Amino acid sequence: MKLKSILLLVLFFGVQVSSWAQCAMCRASVENNVSNGDTTIGAGLNNGILYLFVMPYLMAAIVGYFWYRSAKKRKAKLSIR
Repeated sequence: MKLKSILLLVLFFGVQVSSWAQCAMCRASVENNVSNGDTTIGAGLNNGILYLFVMPYLMAAIVGYFWYRSAKKRKAKLSIR
C-alpha cells in the first residue's frame, strides 16, 4: 500500500511538471504574435482558458442538480409511505 501511494505521488508530480511547460509555450506564442501586430490570438487564448476553467464547475453543478433532484424524489417517496 505504501509503495502504491509513493508511486501515485511521484506520478502526480511528474504530470504537473509537463503541464507547466505548456504555459511558457503559450506565452511565447502570444508575445510573438502581439509583437507582429496580431492581437486576436490573445483573445482566443483567453477564451480557451475561461472554457477550461468553467467546465469542471459546470459538470459539478449538473451532477449536484441531478443528485439533489434524486434525493428530493426519494424523500417524497418515503414520506408517502
